[in-house]
Amino acid sequence: MVAQRTRHAAIAANLANSETLLNAAGEYEPYKRREVMFAPGDPTSPTRDGRAMGVHVERIHVNEEALRARYDPTSPFADERGIVMVPDISPAIETINSMQAVRAYEANVQAAEVTKQMLAQALRLLA
Repeated sequence: MVAQRTRHAAIAANLANSETLLNAAGEYEPYKRREVMFAPGDPTSPTRDGRAMGVHVERIHVNEEALRARYDPTSPFADERGIVMVPDISPAIETINSMQAVRAYEANVQAAEVTKQMLAQALRLLA
């Protein structure tokens, strides 16, 4: 669930910054799309079986190539041809990715709920 939550946060950041051209210092540096990379297993699990299950966030990749040219001669960041490099973030693709992350998170919640119910039933049988 943590991995999907992290993925969803990166997607939200991509959407929120899809038109961002300046960095925190106010310098021209278009926002670059973030992609969460998963790896199999849970390295924080105390058991070997637990470490072999699920996924974890391996890294968050910043796509340095994810810029597109936009014609805007009125922009102070335009080159001599009137071209400004802007983030190449598609709201449609990010929205679809967001829906996938939410569905995966919900599936994980449902699986945890079923596991909890199974354990409760087993405890009732033992009591």
